Amino acid sequence: MLREEAKEEEQFVKTFCQNLGIKFFSESIDVKQIAHNRKIGLEEAGRNVRYEFFDEIAQKTGANKIAIAHHLNDKIETIIMNLLRGTGISGLKGIEPIKSEKYIRPLIECKKTEIISYCEQNNLHPRIDKTNFDNAYTRNKIRNIVIPYIEKEFNPNIIDTLDRLSNLVSEEDKYLAKQVEMIYKQIRIQEKPHIILDLKKFNNQETVIKSRLLLYTITKVLGDCQGIAKIHIEDIIKLCENNIGNKYLTPNQNIKIFVKSGQIHFIDQR
Repeated sequence: MLREEAKEEEQFVKTFCQNLGIKFFSESIDVKQIAHNRKIGLEEAGRNVRYEFFDEIAQKTGANKIAIAHHLNDKIETIIMNLLRGTGISGLKGIEPIKSEKYIRPLIECKKTEIISYCEQNNLHPRIDKTNFDNAYTRNKIRNIVIPYIEKEFNPNIIDTLDRLSNLVSEEDKYLAKQVEMIYKQIRIQEKPHIILDLKKFNNQETVIKSRLLLYTITKVLGDCQGIAKIHIEDIIKLCENNIGNKYLTPNQNIKIFVKSGQIHFIDQR
């Protein structure tokens, strides 16, 4: 309900599905109002209601996979966006083929040019969201200005180059994740009723492992690390290193982390 063309595009998809005998579901939601009510950005609100709808239809139809349409160019745009924001290693992975057990991205290795070529060869006429050309959005600037400039002036194969970088980073990230899981088991004192880690063993780790251990443990407590920034992780590491008194930190309102008697405690406050 943000663009005039939305209804026309909905009808286009409906007709396309009917012609192929595919079940069709649609819903109109006032995203602008939801963004206002939830006090979040328009893009975030749109993403949230879209995925809520996907989950609802999957449940209704008994589907166990939801395929989303990200392609290789989307992945490269995300890597460049993350670079500009000052990402860590994980940000250089970009968009991965599998988001979760439920969500898959079967087109993530296909370039946009390949998809367009396929449509032309098979006489398909997809609709194009005209907001993709609105350079008020950061992603669109990267898509329409930055990448074409790099291709023209520096590296015509920048998509392939950054894809190789992403694959290398993914391999190294998987290795580090396995190491962190192993070390977590070695320094964990208990998991219930809340997680406790051995302070001395934690402090003996390298900084990169400490950071990942904290993110891993917070994710175990909360289910994700949303709202946990680099500054929070650095503060928790300092708290553990100094170990003066029974101080505590609340990196977000859902978790409390404190050091006591040679132990690091992670308390779920929800």
